[in-house]
Amino acid sequence: MKKQSNSYTLIYSIGLVFLVGVLLSIVYQALKPMQDQNIADDKKKQILSAALVVPTADESISELYDKTIVDAYVVNSSGEKVSANADAFDVDVAAEVKKPADERLLPVFVANTDEGVKYILPIYGAGLWGPIWGYVSFNADGQTIYGAYFAHQGETPGLGAEIETPTFQSQFSGKSLFRDDEFRSLAVSKVGQEPTDRDYVHAISGGTITSQGVGAMFENSLAPYESFFKQLKLNAK
Repeated sequence: MKKQSNSYTLIYSIGLVFLVGVLLSIVYQALKPMQDQNIADDKKKQILSAALVVPTADESISELYDKTIVDAYVVNSSGEKVSANADAFDVDVAAEVKKPADERLLPVFVANTDEGVKYILPIYGAGLWGPIWGYVSFNADGQTIYGAYFAHQGETPGLGAEIETPTFQSQFSGKSLFRDDEFRSLAVSKVGQEPTDRDYVHAISGGTITSQGVGAMFENSLAPYESFFKQLKLNAK
């Protein structure tokens, strides 16, 4: 077959594409375990950050996670543990928040910290440009927030992206989701527009939509845990 012919060019191109595809597949399969481990470690780091736990210079995230997270399970909207093949770490929270509250799988991570036992719950919502998510840790009685961690996919630097900063996240410590034993989700409010019927934090200046997204994320993600919170309070007495 002549190298200058159209048939030769077509066969050569197909062969080259096939070879490159095989090589890319081999590389992907070789790197996938490492990629999966990095994804898992990043998630573990976020969970620990919500409980204000950070690794030392010579400590790996996996080691610290295994030492700190003493239990992990899934509950339903009645606060009951779900036993049917439910792994808290693998629950797709982004998918669960789209379901009716009484159909959701609700992950719970139990941390043993220097400040006592903390319960860490995942949250997921929408910002201005894309998804926002995070984890919130609660004290053992389930009534007050101990710490919070938030992340985003594409919020504006200096504006909505400020949800990732310690300045914004630290506002949540000590806040409650209950008022007179009734669930009252935390409000994210502008200065001068603070509500009187619930706890609040101040919104990000110039990041109104993202701030509203955080407030909505708290309401949608944590309201289904109301029965679980109330059980923690009873158990703490």
